[in-house]
Amino acid sequence: MNEFHKAKTKKEYINAILFFLRSFRIKSKGTKAPKIRKGKPEGGHDITNKKAEKRQSMRLRNIFCIIAKQISYFLSIYKHIPNLITLGNLLFGIIAILLAFGGNLTSASFCIICSALLDFLDGLLARFLKVNSNLGKQLDSLSDLISFGLAPSVIVFQMLYHIESGAFFKTASGNIEEYTVYFWPYIAFLIPLFSAYRLAKFNIDNRQSDFFIGLPTPANALFFVSLPFILKYDDGIICNFLYKKEVIIVVIVVFCILMISELKLISFKFNSFQWPANKYRYTLIITSLVLLLLLGFEAIPIILILYIVLSIINK
Repeated sequence: MNEFHKAKTKKEYINAILFFLRSFRIKSKGTKAPKIRKGKPEGGHDITNKKAEKRQSMRLRNIFCIIAKQISYFLSIYKHIPNLITLGNLLFGIIAILLAFGGNLTSASFCIICSALLDFLDGLLARFLKVNSNLGKQLDSLSDLISFGLAPSVIVFQMLYHIESGAFFKTASGNIEEYTVYFWPYIAFLIPLFSAYRLAKFNIDNRQSDFFIGLPTPANALFFVSLPFILKYDDGIICNFLYKKEVIIVVIVVFCILMISELKLISFKFNSFQWPANKYRYTLIITSLVLLLLLGFEAIPIILILYIVLSIINK
């Protein structure tokens, strides 16, 4: 009402009255009773219930989105389980190299055997979980090059160096003559070179789904890492035959050629467990277990020869 007292002209009085009526209309907005239509109020509780239901559905939708994000995050980790196992394979290969340079050949060989077990496990899990990817394929090849290429070559290098000099190669002295006085041990490094070629060939060859073309790098590595165990725990004919410089060099050359050859070898990828489709796989597994029980570590070279013979018969 103070506006009326302040107004001095007719126009100002009219504006003050309109302002008063407008303010009254704003204050009274929403106080009008709802209209009744077909026995139900128009608006009122129905509108309130609908808004409550809408808010509840939004809350449920938000909860569902949160759960979906957590599941997606879990699945992203779940897909990388085979890759983590592959990295474990690589880690054992690196440790094997360090042990081999220190002259601990049996410990290094044991690490490479662990790498082979992890290499088999990551492929098995990848097929079981159906998470095969190009990343996993490349990572597997890089790990195999270290664990089954470079690490076994260092073990063989140390063995040849020991045959030549009567001691293991040591880098602690820093004497350059230790690197040049003997040349035959360096032939061991043909193993990682041919392994790299074999792995690169495997990555671009689409034929090797149910079988291997060329000797697999893990099989090649297992032969050479068996030598320190044979020398330490066995003292038979095979041990005396294998621990000769000429024999080791010939075996290196022959196996390197086999790795890049077109020879089709048995793969241990089981599409089914029926006998007719896997008779050569089962024969190799059973015979290998029997030979290991009878001959110990000396059975490993025989098993590798048996593997090649059964693969030739199979194809």
